[in-house]
Amino acid sequence: MPHPTVILTDIEGTTSSISFVKNVLFPYARKALPAFVAAHGQQPEVRRWLDAVAVEIGGACQDSLVVETLQGWIDQDRKHTALKALQGMIWESGYRNGDYKAHFYPEVGAVLKGWHAEGKRLYVYSSGSVPAQKQFFGFSEAGDLTGLVSGWFDTEVGGKREADSYHRIVQTIGVPANQIVFLSDVVEELDAARDAGLQTRLLDRLDDYPLPRTGEATHGHDRVENFQQITL
Repeated sequence: MPHPTVILTDIEGTTSSISFVKNVLFPYARKALPAFVAAHGQQPEVRRWLDAVAVEIGGACQDSLVVETLQGWIDQDRKHTALKALQGMIWESGYRNGDYKAHFYPEVGAVLKGWHAEGKRLYVYSSGSVPAQKQFFGFSEAGDLTGLVSGWFDTEVGGKREADSYHRIVQTIGVPANQIVFLSDVVEELDAARDAGLQTRLLDRLDDYPLPRTGEATHGHDRVENFQQITL
């Protein structure tokens, strides 16, 4: 297997704690949704996603019902593209107002900077929308890390547990699949990436997974507890 020249990384549970997303970002968006839709619901980019949700839940309906649906999806942690897009718009104001900074595990910033200095290209693939990803890296506890990232992918390229999504990403990046390593805390995502020919590393952080996944639970993916243990 060749040494990877490209790193493709997940965010939640990989570079950053699951608890930050669930305990800070999700409640912030849930609370802000009604006022955000009332203030911005007629703007074309917002309307596009509200209408997409309305169609999915049965056609023409009031925005109040769409908001209730979106709040329910937040509670379910549903990976829906419309929800992720609207959450990203809401989170931007929270970042810019200084209500919070994006959590990154302590070693991540330095390791990413080291890979960048070595000439390795970094890409991000997360269920959060691309704008939300850029906010996360731009307003991080480690400072603005967006300059380290060569490209961004969200679920508009496909689901993270589908091999075809990784085939599309490989085509976009333009290097052989076996020169790309995908970092994630979700075994099923790593399975899909491996099916598409990528190398994989399973992030098994004790803060997020108190019971380490070993043996058969790793599905044969190389397991590491932090970025410093990743060999490329």
